[in-house]
Amino acid sequence: MTPVTRAKHEVQHSQGFPPFGALRASKTLAIAAAMAFVLVTAMSAASLARPMPQSFADLVEQVQPAVVTISVVQGASGAAGGADAAPGGAQPDLPFPPDSPYREFFERFFNGQDFGGQVPGMPRQPDRKAGGMGSGFILDPEGYVVTNNHVVAGAEEIKVVLKDGESFEATLVGSDEKTDLALLKVESAKPLPYVSFGDSDAVRVGDWVMAIGNPFGLGGTVTAGIVSARGRDLAGGSLVDFLQIDAPINRGNSGGPAFSDTGEVVGINTAIFTPNGGSVGIGFAIPSNLAAQVIADLREDGRVERGWLGVRIQPVTPDIAEGFGLEKPHGALIASVEEDSPAAAAGLEPGDVVLSWGQRGVERFKDLSRLVALTPAGETVQVEVWRNKQARTLEVTTGQLSQEEKHAAAAAGEAAAKQPMGQVIVPGTGLTLATLTPQLRERFGVPAGVDGVVVVEVEDYSPAAEQGLQVGDVIASVAMQPVADAKEAAARVEAQRADGSEVVMLMIRRQGGESFFALRLADA
Repeated sequence: MTPVTRAKHEVQHSQGFPPFGALRASKTLAIAAAMAFVLVTAMSAASLARPMPQSFADLVEQVQPAVVTISVVQGASGAAGGADAAPGGAQPDLPFPPDSPYREFFERFFNGQDFGGQVPGMPRQPDRKAGGMGSGFILDPEGYVVTNNHVVAGAEEIKVVLKDGESFEATLVGSDEKTDLALLKVESAKPLPYVSFGDSDAVRVGDWVMAIGNPFGLGGTVTAGIVSARGRDLAGGSLVDFLQIDAPINRGNSGGPAFSDTGEVVGINTAIFTPNGGSVGIGFAIPSNLAAQVIADLREDGRVERGWLGVRIQPVTPDIAEGFGLEKPHGALIASVEEDSPAAAAGLEPGDVVLSWGQRGVERFKDLSRLVALTPAGETVQVEVWRNKQARTLEVTTGQLSQEEKHAAAAAGEAAAKQPMGQVIVPGTGLTLATLTPQLRERFGVPAGVDGVVVVEVEDYSPAAEQGLQVGDVIASVAMQPVADAKEAAARVEAQRADGSEVVMLMIRRQGGESFFALRLADA
């Protein structure tokens, strides 16, 4: 044994290592174990996620023939327009009324540009035609084409152009402004290429998606990315829980499909969030499961019938959840119930928290609006509500949403004359209350049909101020019990404090609406 070998041998023993031969055997076993670990880990990873596609070329070849360009011509430039603007052409007006949930979003998207060809400081040209382009896809070989409502709204002429350049005059079968969907029909002597809807509920954040469309009028353009998020809302709210994707989409992509990696349509590209008018990787697509239901309704009779419940709802905040005895803030809190509505017939009451609708849970308060709207009129649904700190199940039969019901307000109670009772300070809340009198009604603009106790002062930085209570608010109930005068309201608050409650629920009437507030009780 050479000095070097001997030194190594002695060092190995001094550190507790086995002799060299045993060490070699141990290394062999260790390598084998490591290889087995790597193999198991790789198999586990493969079972958890699909590998990144080496190419989308086969998928593009499969589905692109069914993706079409939508070319539209609106009327005079002052008329309501629709499609995304064609490159170098006039910009059509936004196809949304002032109160539309999409208008604010699209105004931000188009970055304040003038629509309709108007040049600042110059007279408008009233007889000028506005042209635009969007995207769409063929849903079946009979020639039904899906696109966005804002692409074709107000169009005098609609053309559908295939990838090979063949074009067809299209007719509008029907459209739905609330979901921004439209169905077109073209007539062809031969079956057309088509694609099918997939299951958007099965799409997970991180899944691959591929978008095909007509950005800036360039023609069939393919981009790819992943699902960035689910359940997104556009500004102003809508009936759509959008998929957020980072596959680049731009003006002209509207109405085009977002495909899964199996070639099914899982979303319809509708809008982007952008500070500069171009893609920054934040796009929004209508989920295919919602689109499939709306398109089926449009195909049947050209319109969408929505269920109606007859309630006004609000979110369940952490404080409200605590006040109602819920374990966590979820569900939709019913603030008011319309008379002679399906909700009233089913026994729903203000203060109920709706936890589920049919087989679907209600996590966010907007979930209830979407679920009700997508329930056919006349259908009976099991509804779980939270009332008096316990769950119960009610049966609700939805009604048909009419224009009158859509804009109806919940009825106020019967008018009643009240004697002046003076002002009452509610300790530990920052509230000063007064019983409603004709003079106070006139001072705060409280209608004759609204009863309760009026807030005449809110102390700065108090619990009431932190919760957003305002002078002129009318407290209709305290701890779910109606109140008729200021002393009664203050006594109810004190009773809640004496019972050990840290939060008291107030029903507030403000500007024709009703809302619940969870007022945290500070030490008096």
